[in-house]
Amino acid sequence: MRFLAVDIGASSGRTIVGTVEEGAIHLEETYRFANGMKDVGGGKHWDIAKLLEEVKNGIRASGRLDGIGIDTWGVDYGLIDAAGRLVDLPFAYRDSRHQEAMPEVYKLVPKERLYATAGMQEMPFNTIFQLVAEKMKRPQVLERAARMLMMPELITFLLTGEAVSEYSACSTTGLLSARDRDWDMDLVRTLGLPQDIFGPVTMPGARAGTFDGTPVYLPAMHDTGSAVAAVPAVEGGEWAYLSSGTWSLVGAELDEPVLTQEALAANFTNEGGVDGKIRFLKNINGLWLIQECRRIWAGQGKVMQFSEIAAAAEASGFSATIDPDDPRYLAPANMVEEIIADLTERGRPLPHTEGDLARCCYLSLAKTYKRELDRLQRITGKRFERLHVVGGGARAELLNQMAADAVGIPVHAGPAEATALGNLCVQAQACGLFASLHEARQAIADALPVTVYEPSG
Repeated sequence: MRFLAVDIGASSGRTIVGTVEEGAIHLEETYRFANGMKDVGGGKHWDIAKLLEEVKNGIRASGRLDGIGIDTWGVDYGLIDAAGRLVDLPFAYRDSRHQEAMPEVYKLVPKERLYATAGMQEMPFNTIFQLVAEKMKRPQVLERAARMLMMPELITFLLTGEAVSEYSACSTTGLLSARDRDWDMDLVRTLGLPQDIFGPVTMPGARAGTFDGTPVYLPAMHDTGSAVAAVPAVEGGEWAYLSSGTWSLVGAELDEPVLTQEALAANFTNEGGVDGKIRFLKNINGLWLIQECRRIWAGQGKVMQFSEIAAAAEASGFSATIDPDDPRYLAPANMVEEIIADLTERGRPLPHTEGDLARCCYLSLAKTYKRELDRLQRITGKRFERLHVVGGGARAELLNQMAADAVGIPVHAGPAEATALGNLCVQAQACGLFASLHEARQAIADALPVTVYEPSG
Protein backbone atom coordinates (compact mmCIF):
# COMPACT_ATOMS: atom_id res chain seq x y z
CA MET A 1 0.00 0.00 0.00
CA ARG A 2 1.08 3.58 -0.69
CA PHE A 3 0.81 6.23 2.02
CA LEU A 4 1.66 9.92 1.80
CA ALA A 5 3.33 11.83 4.61
CA VAL A 6 2.85 15.58 4.33
CA ASP A 7 5.58 16.93 6.59
CA ILE A 8 5.65 20.71 7.04
CA GLY A 9 8.24 22.62 9.02
CA ALA A 10 8.70 26.30 9.71
CA SER A 11 11.03 26.79 6.74
CA SER A 12 9.99 24.09 4.27
CA GLY A 13 7.60 21.26 3.56
CA ARG A 14 7.69 18.07 1.56
CA THR A 15 5.57 15.11 0.60
CA ILE A 16 7.00 11.62 0.88
CA VAL A 17 5.35 8.44 -0.36
CA GLY A 18 5.96 5.34 1.72
CA THR A 19 5.25 2.00 0.10
CA VAL A 20 4.68 -0.75 2.66
CA GLU A 21 4.90 -4.29 1.29
CA GLU A 22 5.22 -7.41 3.44
CA GLY A 23 6.51 -5.34 6.35
CA ALA A 24 9.17 -3.54 4.28
CA ILE A 25 9.18 0.24 3.78
CA HIS A 26 10.34 2.14 0.69
CA LEU A 27 10.42 5.95 0.57
CA GLU A 28 10.16 8.41 -2.30
CA GLU A 29 10.07 12.19 -1.97
CA THR A 30 7.55 13.53 -4.47
CA TYR A 31 7.41 17.27 -3.81
CA ARG A 32 9.16 19.98 -1.82
CA PHE A 33 8.23 23.58 -1.17
CA ALA A 34 9.35 26.60 0.84
CA ASN A 35 7.55 27.87 3.91
CA GLY A 36 8.08 30.92 6.03
CA MET A 37 6.45 33.60 8.13
CA LYS A 38 5.17 36.75 6.49
CA ASP A 39 4.64 40.17 8.02
CA VAL A 40 1.02 41.32 7.95
CA GLY A 41 -0.08 44.40 9.85
CA GLY A 42 3.06 44.36 11.95
CA GLY A 43 2.65 40.73 13.02
CA LYS A 44 4.27 37.47 11.94
CA HIS A 45 1.77 35.10 10.32
CA TRP A 46 1.59 31.87 8.31
CA ASP A 47 0.30 32.06 4.74
CA ILE A 48 -2.25 29.27 5.13
CA ALA A 49 -3.67 29.64 1.60
CA LYS A 50 -0.23 29.13 0.09
CA LEU A 51 0.47 26.19 2.41
CA LEU A 52 -2.80 24.53 1.44
CA GLU A 53 -2.10 24.93 -2.27
CA GLU A 54 1.40 23.48 -1.85
CA VAL A 55 -0.01 20.51 0.06
CA LYS A 56 -2.46 19.88 -2.80
CA ASN A 57 0.41 20.14 -5.29
CA GLY A 58 2.30 17.50 -3.34
CA ILE A 59 -0.70 15.19 -3.24
CA ARG A 60 -1.22 15.57 -7.00
CA ALA A 61 2.46 14.80 -7.62
CA SER A 62 2.28 11.57 -5.64
CA GLY A 63 0.06 9.36 -7.78
CA ARG A 64 -2.34 6.75 -6.43
CA LEU A 65 -2.51 6.74 -2.63
CA ASP A 66 -4.10 4.61 0.06
CA GLY A 67 -3.78 7.23 2.76
CA ILE A 68 -2.65 10.76 3.57
CA GLY A 69 -1.36 12.09 6.90
CA ILE A 70 -0.27 15.62 7.81
CA ASP A 71 2.18 16.74 10.48
CA THR A 72 3.59 20.17 11.31
CA TRP A 73 5.24 22.02 14.18
CA GLY A 74 3.25 22.55 17.39
CA VAL A 75 1.76 25.45 19.40
CA ASP A 76 0.39 27.51 16.46
CA TYR A 77 -3.30 27.37 15.60
CA GLY A 78 -6.08 28.80 13.46
CA LEU A 79 -9.60 29.82 14.43
CA ILE A 80 -12.59 28.96 12.25
CA ASP A 81 -16.10 30.35 12.54
CA ALA A 82 -19.42 28.50 12.54
CA ALA A 83 -19.47 28.50 8.72
CA GLY A 84 -16.03 26.89 8.56
CA ARG A 85 -14.27 30.08 7.46
CA LEU A 86 -10.87 31.07 8.80
CA VAL A 87 -11.32 34.03 11.16
CA ASP A 88 -7.82 35.40 10.54
CA LEU A 89 -4.37 34.33 9.38
CA PRO A 90 -2.70 32.13 12.03
CA PHE A 91 -0.01 33.88 14.04
CA ALA A 92 3.51 32.43 13.98
CA TYR A 93 5.13 31.40 17.23
CA ARG A 94 8.06 33.78 16.71
CA ASP A 95 5.70 36.77 16.89
CA SER A 96 6.41 38.84 20.00
CA ARG A 97 2.80 39.47 21.09
CA HIS A 98 2.61 36.31 23.19
CA GLN A 99 5.17 37.42 25.77
CA GLU A 100 2.79 40.00 27.27
CA ALA A 101 0.28 37.27 28.08
CA MET A 102 2.54 35.13 30.24
CA PRO A 103 2.30 37.29 33.41
CA GLU A 104 -1.47 37.59 32.91
CA VAL A 105 -1.80 33.80 32.84
CA TYR A 106 0.28 33.43 36.01
CA LYS A 107 -1.95 35.94 37.83
CA LEU A 108 -4.84 33.54 37.28
CA VAL A 109 -2.99 30.22 37.44
CA PRO A 110 0.27 29.99 39.41
CA LYS A 111 3.11 28.39 37.50
CA GLU A 112 3.23 25.41 39.86
CA ARG A 113 -0.48 24.68 39.41
CA LEU A 114 -0.22 25.03 35.64
CA TYR A 115 2.69 22.58 35.50
CA ALA A 116 0.91 20.09 37.77
CA THR A 117 -1.95 20.12 35.25
CA ALA A 118 -0.39 20.37 31.81
CA GLY A 119 3.26 19.57 32.52
CA MET A 120 4.37 21.97 29.78
CA GLN A 121 7.77 23.53 29.35
CA GLU A 122 7.50 27.28 29.85
CA MET A 123 7.95 29.01 26.50
CA PRO A 124 6.39 32.38 25.72
CA PHE A 125 4.81 31.09 22.50
CA ASN A 126 2.91 28.16 24.01
CA THR A 127 -0.67 28.12 22.74
CA ILE A 128 -2.03 28.98 26.18
CA PHE A 129 -0.18 32.31 26.06
CA GLN A 130 -1.14 32.91 22.43
CA LEU A 131 -4.84 32.46 23.18
CA VAL A 132 -4.72 34.71 26.23
CA ALA A 133 -2.90 37.30 24.11
CA GLU A 134 -5.79 37.01 21.65
CA LYS A 135 -8.26 37.59 24.46
CA MET A 136 -6.29 40.62 25.69
CA LYS A 137 -5.70 42.28 22.33
CA ARG A 138 -8.47 41.09 20.00
CA PRO A 139 -11.38 39.67 22.01
CA GLN A 140 -13.68 40.10 19.02
CA VAL A 141 -11.67 37.48 17.13
CA LEU A 142 -12.23 34.87 19.86
CA GLU A 143 -15.91 35.79 19.97
CA ARG A 144 -16.25 34.89 16.28
CA ALA A 145 -14.47 31.55 16.67
CA ALA A 146 -16.38 28.28 16.71
CA ARG A 147 -13.31 26.01 16.83
CA MET A 148 -9.59 26.18 17.46
CA LEU A 149 -7.50 23.90 15.26
CA MET A 150 -3.78 23.36 15.57
CA MET A 151 -1.87 23.91 12.32
CA PRO A 152 -1.92 20.28 11.05
CA GLU A 153 -5.55 19.96 12.12
CA LEU A 154 -6.37 23.19 10.25
CA ILE A 155 -4.80 21.95 7.03
CA THR A 156 -6.61 18.63 7.43
CA PHE A 157 -9.89 20.52 7.90
CA LEU A 158 -9.29 22.62 4.80
CA LEU A 159 -8.67 19.41 2.81
CA THR A 160 -11.48 17.27 4.18
CA GLY A 161 -14.02 19.56 5.80
CA GLU A 162 -13.72 17.59 9.06
CA ALA A 163 -12.56 19.34 12.22
CA VAL A 164 -10.52 17.02 14.44
CA SER A 165 -8.32 17.58 17.49
CA GLU A 166 -5.38 15.18 17.64
CA TYR A 167 -3.65 14.23 20.90
CA SER A 168 0.00 14.99 20.12
CA ALA A 169 -0.78 18.40 18.57
CA CYS A 170 -3.14 19.34 21.40
CA SER A 171 -0.54 18.35 23.98
CA THR A 172 1.64 21.28 22.88
CA THR A 173 -0.99 23.84 23.93
CA GLY A 174 -0.50 23.89 27.72
CA LEU A 175 -4.27 23.39 28.07
CA LEU A 176 -4.37 19.59 28.04
CA SER A 177 -4.34 17.55 31.23
CA ALA A 178 -1.16 15.49 30.94
CA ARG A 179 -2.64 12.71 33.09
CA ASP A 180 -6.11 12.59 31.55
CA ARG A 181 -4.93 13.26 27.96
CA ASP A 182 -7.91 15.57 27.49
CA TRP A 183 -8.65 19.30 27.73
CA ASP A 184 -8.64 20.64 31.28
CA MET A 185 -11.85 22.65 31.19
CA ASP A 186 -11.31 24.03 34.70
CA LEU A 187 -8.14 25.64 33.37
CA VAL A 188 -9.94 26.91 30.26
CA ARG A 189 -12.69 28.49 32.40
CA THR A 190 -10.18 30.04 34.81
CA LEU A 191 -8.44 31.76 31.90
CA GLY A 192 -11.75 33.04 30.55
CA LEU A 193 -11.35 31.27 27.22
CA PRO A 194 -14.41 30.04 25.28
CA GLN A 195 -14.93 26.36 26.08
CA ASP A 196 -16.74 25.44 22.87
CA ILE A 197 -13.70 26.03 20.64
CA PHE A 198 -12.02 22.90 22.03
CA GLY A 199 -13.14 19.72 20.27
CA PRO A 200 -12.89 16.10 21.45
CA VAL A 201 -9.30 14.84 21.57
CA THR A 202 -8.60 11.96 19.21
CA MET A 203 -5.63 9.58 19.32
CA PRO A 204 -3.26 9.01 16.38
CA GLY A 205 -4.43 6.36 13.95
CA ALA A 206 -7.97 7.62 13.54
CA ARG A 207 -9.43 8.50 10.16
CA ALA A 208 -10.39 12.10 9.36
CA GLY A 209 -12.42 12.09 6.18
CA THR A 210 -11.16 11.97 2.62
CA PHE A 211 -9.54 14.20 0.02
CA ASP A 212 -10.46 13.45 -3.58
CA GLY A 213 -11.51 9.97 -2.48
CA THR A 214 -8.30 9.18 -0.58
CA PRO A 215 -8.61 8.48 3.16
CA VAL A 216 -6.93 11.04 5.41
CA TYR A 217 -5.54 9.65 8.68
CA LEU A 218 -4.30 11.26 11.86
CA PRO A 219 -0.64 10.48 12.44
CA ALA A 220 1.04 12.00 15.46
CA MET A 221 0.31 15.41 13.96
CA HIS A 222 2.99 17.18 15.97
CA ASP A 223 6.11 16.53 13.94
CA THR A 224 8.22 15.51 16.93
CA GLY A 225 5.55 13.00 17.90
CA SER A 226 5.91 11.40 14.47
CA ALA A 227 9.71 11.59 14.63
CA VAL A 228 9.85 9.81 17.99
CA ALA A 229 7.48 7.13 16.70
CA ALA A 230 10.16 6.32 14.11
CA VAL A 231 13.07 5.96 16.55
CA PRO A 232 14.47 2.50 15.67
CA ALA A 233 14.92 1.54 19.32
CA VAL A 234 14.57 -2.21 18.98
CA GLU A 235 17.74 -3.39 20.73
CA GLY A 236 16.42 -3.19 24.28
CA GLY A 237 17.97 -1.27 27.15
CA GLU A 238 17.33 2.31 28.18
CA TRP A 239 17.54 4.95 25.46
CA ALA A 240 16.96 8.65 24.99
CA TYR A 241 16.25 10.54 21.80
CA LEU A 242 17.31 13.77 20.20
CA SER A 243 15.02 15.07 17.48
CA SER A 244 17.52 17.27 15.69
CA GLY A 245 16.51 19.97 13.26
CA THR A 246 15.59 23.64 13.51
CA TRP A 247 14.80 22.76 17.13
CA SER A 248 16.62 20.23 19.28
CA LEU A 249 14.39 18.11 21.48
CA VAL A 250 16.11 15.88 24.04
CA GLY A 251 13.89 13.41 25.81
CA ALA A 252 12.66 9.95 26.74
CA GLU A 253 9.53 8.00 25.89
CA LEU A 254 7.47 7.26 29.01
CA ASP A 255 4.17 5.63 29.88
CA GLU A 256 3.07 8.38 32.27
CA PRO A 257 3.85 12.10 32.67
CA VAL A 258 6.39 13.47 35.14
CA LEU A 259 4.87 16.45 36.96
CA THR A 260 7.30 16.90 39.83
CA GLN A 261 8.86 20.09 41.14
CA GLU A 262 12.20 18.88 39.82
CA ALA A 263 10.75 18.55 36.32
CA LEU A 264 9.23 22.02 36.61
CA ALA A 265 12.53 23.52 37.77
CA ALA A 266 14.33 21.88 34.83
CA ASN A 267 11.59 23.19 32.47
CA PHE A 268 10.89 19.82 30.84
CA THR A 269 7.66 19.19 28.98
CA ASN A 270 5.20 16.29 28.80
CA GLU A 271 3.84 15.94 25.27
CA GLY A 272 1.72 13.28 23.65
CA GLY A 273 2.95 10.49 21.42
CA VAL A 274 1.75 7.43 19.55
CA ASP A 275 -0.03 4.72 21.58
CA GLY A 276 -0.74 7.26 24.33
CA LYS A 277 2.96 7.54 25.19
CA ILE A 278 4.41 10.62 26.87
CA ARG A 279 7.32 12.38 25.23
CA PHE A 280 9.12 13.80 28.26
CA LEU A 281 11.58 16.26 26.78
CA LYS A 282 13.36 19.60 26.77
CA ASN A 283 12.89 21.83 23.74
CA ILE A 284 15.94 23.97 22.95
CA ASN A 285 17.14 25.97 20.00
CA GLY A 286 18.79 23.69 17.44
CA LEU A 287 20.20 24.09 13.96
CA TRP A 288 18.21 27.33 13.76
CA LEU A 289 21.48 28.91 14.93
CA ILE A 290 23.33 27.66 11.86
CA GLN A 291 20.39 28.31 9.52
CA GLU A 292 20.20 31.94 10.58
CA CYS A 293 23.97 32.47 10.38
CA ARG A 294 23.87 31.03 6.86
CA ARG A 295 21.05 33.40 5.94
CA ILE A 296 23.03 36.40 7.21
CA TRP A 297 26.17 35.33 5.37
CA ALA A 298 24.20 34.85 2.15
CA GLY A 299 22.81 38.37 2.52
CA GLN A 300 26.38 39.59 2.74
CA GLY A 301 27.27 37.86 -0.51
CA LYS A 302 28.84 34.70 0.96
CA VAL A 303 26.59 31.77 0.02
CA MET A 304 27.63 28.57 1.79
CA GLN A 305 26.19 25.07 1.65
CA PHE A 306 25.66 23.35 5.00
CA SER A 307 28.45 20.89 4.13
CA GLU A 308 30.83 23.83 3.60
CA ILE A 309 29.82 25.34 6.92
CA ALA A 310 30.46 22.04 8.71
CA ALA A 311 33.86 21.64 7.00
CA ALA A 312 34.85 25.17 8.03
CA ALA A 313 33.77 24.45 11.61
CA GLU A 314 35.75 21.22 11.71
CA ALA A 315 38.89 23.06 10.55
CA SER A 316 38.45 25.76 13.21
CA GLY A 317 40.02 25.59 16.65
CA PHE A 318 37.48 27.95 18.22
CA SER A 319 36.23 26.83 21.65
CA ALA A 320 34.02 29.56 23.15
CA THR A 321 30.32 28.68 23.55
CA ILE A 322 26.93 30.28 24.10
CA ASP A 323 23.69 29.03 25.66
CA PRO A 324 21.36 28.16 22.74
CA ASP A 325 18.47 28.19 25.21
CA ASP A 326 18.90 31.92 25.91
CA PRO A 327 15.73 33.79 24.77
CA ARG A 328 17.94 36.22 22.84
CA TYR A 329 18.36 33.49 20.20
CA LEU A 330 14.65 32.90 19.61
CA ALA A 331 14.24 35.43 16.80
CA PRO A 332 17.15 37.89 16.56
CA ALA A 333 17.31 40.23 13.59
CA ASN A 334 20.92 39.18 12.99
CA MET A 335 22.09 35.88 14.51
CA VAL A 336 25.75 36.56 13.74
CA GLU A 337 25.71 39.91 15.52
CA GLU A 338 23.72 38.42 18.43
CA ILE A 339 26.28 35.68 19.04
CA ILE A 340 29.17 38.13 18.86
CA ALA A 341 27.39 40.51 21.24
CA ASP A 342 26.78 37.64 23.69
CA LEU A 343 30.43 36.57 23.65
CA THR A 344 31.59 40.18 23.98
CA GLU A 345 29.34 40.81 27.00
CA ARG A 346 30.81 37.77 28.75
CA GLY A 347 34.41 38.59 27.88
CA ARG A 348 34.84 35.47 25.78
CA PRO A 349 37.04 35.09 22.67
CA LEU A 350 35.42 36.35 19.49
CA PRO A 351 35.08 34.43 16.20
CA HIS A 352 37.03 35.73 13.23
CA THR A 353 35.71 33.44 10.49
CA GLU A 354 32.50 31.71 9.48
CA GLY A 355 34.10 28.46 10.62
CA ASP A 356 34.76 29.90 14.09
CA LEU A 357 31.16 31.02 14.42
CA ALA A 358 29.77 27.71 13.16
CA ARG A 359 32.01 25.76 15.53
CA CYS A 360 30.75 27.92 18.38
CA CYS A 361 27.18 26.92 17.45
CA TYR A 362 27.93 23.20 17.14
CA LEU A 363 29.93 23.06 20.39
CA SER A 364 27.22 25.00 22.19
CA LEU A 365 24.54 22.55 21.05
CA ALA A 366 26.61 19.52 22.10
CA LYS A 367 27.27 21.07 25.51
CA THR A 368 23.55 21.74 25.93
CA TYR A 369 22.68 18.16 24.98
CA LYS A 370 24.95 16.97 27.78
CA ARG A 371 23.34 19.33 30.30
CA GLU A 372 19.79 18.31 29.41
CA LEU A 373 20.54 14.59 29.17
CA ASP A 374 22.02 14.71 32.66
CA ARG A 375 18.90 16.44 33.93
CA LEU A 376 16.70 13.90 32.13
CA GLN A 377 18.49 11.03 33.85
CA ARG A 378 18.20 12.63 37.29
CA ILE A 379 14.49 13.36 36.91
CA THR A 380 13.49 9.97 35.47
CA GLY A 381 15.98 7.87 37.43
CA LYS A 382 17.07 6.19 34.20
CA ARG A 383 20.62 5.56 32.97
CA PHE A 384 20.65 5.77 29.21
CA GLU A 385 22.82 3.42 27.19
CA ARG A 386 22.54 5.29 23.90
CA LEU A 387 21.15 8.45 22.36
CA HIS A 388 19.10 8.12 19.17
CA VAL A 389 19.39 11.16 16.89
CA VAL A 390 16.59 11.43 14.33
CA GLY A 391 15.55 14.14 11.89
CA GLY A 392 17.61 16.27 9.55
CA GLY A 393 20.35 16.67 12.14
CA ALA A 394 21.10 12.94 11.84
CA ARG A 395 23.11 13.95 8.76
CA ALA A 396 25.20 16.50 10.72
CA GLU A 397 28.28 14.32 11.18
CA LEU A 398 30.40 16.86 13.06
CA LEU A 399 27.60 17.76 15.46
CA ASN A 400 26.79 14.11 16.13
CA GLN A 401 30.41 13.29 16.95
CA MET A 402 30.58 16.33 19.22
CA ALA A 403 27.35 15.13 20.86
CA ALA A 404 28.80 11.64 21.47
CA ASP A 405 31.94 13.18 22.97
CA ALA A 406 29.85 15.45 25.19
CA VAL A 407 27.27 12.94 26.49
CA GLY A 408 29.72 10.06 26.82
CA ILE A 409 27.48 7.36 25.33
CA PRO A 410 27.09 6.13 21.72
CA VAL A 411 25.01 8.29 19.44
CA HIS A 412 22.89 6.35 16.91
CA ALA A 413 22.11 8.74 14.07
CA GLY A 414 19.20 8.04 11.77
CA PRO A 415 16.83 7.96 10.17
CA ALA A 416 16.95 11.51 8.84
CA GLU A 417 13.39 11.15 7.51
CA ALA A 418 12.05 10.09 10.89
CA THR A 419 9.09 12.47 10.92
CA ALA A 420 7.79 11.22 7.58
CA LEU A 421 8.44 7.60 8.59
CA GLY A 422 6.56 7.94 11.86
CA ASN A 423 3.68 9.57 10.00
CA LEU A 424 3.59 6.78 7.41
CA CYS A 425 3.86 3.98 9.94
CA VAL A 426 0.89 5.22 11.96
CA GLN A 427 -1.18 5.20 8.78
CA ALA A 428 0.06 1.71 7.92
CA GLN A 429 -0.73 0.50 11.44
CA ALA A 430 -4.24 1.97 11.13
CA CYS A 431 -4.66 -0.15 8.00
CA GLY A 432 -3.46 -3.30 9.76
CA LEU A 433 -0.03 -3.56 8.08
CA PHE A 434 1.80 -3.35 11.42
CA ALA A 435 0.46 -4.96 14.56
CA SER A 436 2.25 -2.59 16.94
CA LEU A 437 4.57 0.39 17.25
CA HIS A 438 7.44 -2.01 17.98
CA GLU A 439 6.77 -3.90 14.76
CA ALA A 440 6.80 -0.63 12.80
CA ARG A 441 10.07 0.40 14.46
CA GLN A 442 11.59 -2.95 13.54
CA ALA A 443 10.64 -2.36 9.90
CA ILE A 444 12.30 1.07 10.05
CA ALA A 445 15.45 -0.42 11.59
CA ASP A 446 15.56 -3.04 8.84
CA ALA A 447 14.96 -0.55 6.02
CA LEU A 448 17.28 2.33 6.86
CA PRO A 449 20.90 2.44 8.02
CA VAL A 450 21.96 3.99 11.31
CA THR A 451 25.39 5.55 11.85
CA VAL A 452 26.91 5.01 15.29
CA TYR A 453 29.22 7.67 16.77
CA GLU A 454 31.29 6.42 19.67
CA PRO A 455 32.62 8.87 22.27
CA SER A 456 36.27 9.63 21.51
CA GLY A 457 39.01 9.77 24.08
